[in-house]
Amino acid sequence: MNRANLLGLQILVGVASLVIWHLLTTVPVIDGKPLLPPFFFSTPLDVLERTWKDFASGEIWRHLGITLLETVLAFAIGAGAGIVVGFAFARRALLAAVFDPYVKAANALPRVVLAPIFALWFGLGIWSKVALGFTLVFFIVFFNVYQGVKEVSPTVLANARMLGMNEKQLMRHVYWPAALTWMFSSLHTSVGFALIGAVVGEYLGSAAGLGYKIHEAESVFDVTGVFSGMLVLAIFVILLDWFVTMIENRLLVWRPDTAARTT
Repeated sequence: MNRANLLGLQILVGVASLVIWHLLTTVPVIDGKPLLPPFFFSTPLDVLERTWKDFASGEIWRHLGITLLETVLAFAIGAGAGIVVGFAFARRALLAAVFDPYVKAANALPRVVLAPIFALWFGLGIWSKVALGFTLVFFIVFFNVYQGVKEVSPTVLANARMLGMNEKQLMRHVYWPAALTWMFSSLHTSVGFALIGAVVGEYLGSAAGLGYKIHEAESVFDVTGVFSGMLVLAIFVILLDWFVTMIENRLLVWRPDTAARTT
């Protein structure tokens, strides 16, 4: 299937979902009332109108900028640390064996419990949200990079060493390409989790950001405001994921499937 047809089907699914939502919240069914009460579910038109007004008035731009900064910092720091530590553990078996139980224990900690602790440590500014997002991103990237490096074929390694490659050359020409596919798979997931960390942190305690706006709307039972915030978040994460996909296609152009998509 070509890209145009795929995009058309994706848009069709989105439009169909909005139409169903609109019908369920506006068309009278039971006793002259819609099946889904608009007070609890709002309507697509109201949500789109609220979103348009927020952008047109400029009110949401400051909140969006703060959430974007927190997301990018959490994503960049968490992914960078996950790549470095993942490579280090994969190349040093003793190091991985010693720290294995501690890594698993840290990964098992519920992140929501950590949010208040980070607020105490770093305050209610952006860094408590970045720290929360970091804990979500780091482990996803770390485990994927670690597995990607460990999955390198022993035959490929033996042949590379027979050709006289040193450790630096092995890292560049063997380990790094092998880990890239795993790494980008984790980065696509990590984008959403970085945003989740930022929004959850804002929801629990902040004075600005998309999470703050959603919490503010929820506190006054403004369902339209809540759905509007969720719509902005969805668009936001799709754009970030698209950016990651662009980088992936550039770096992995040597893959047959990627090369076919980019031609």
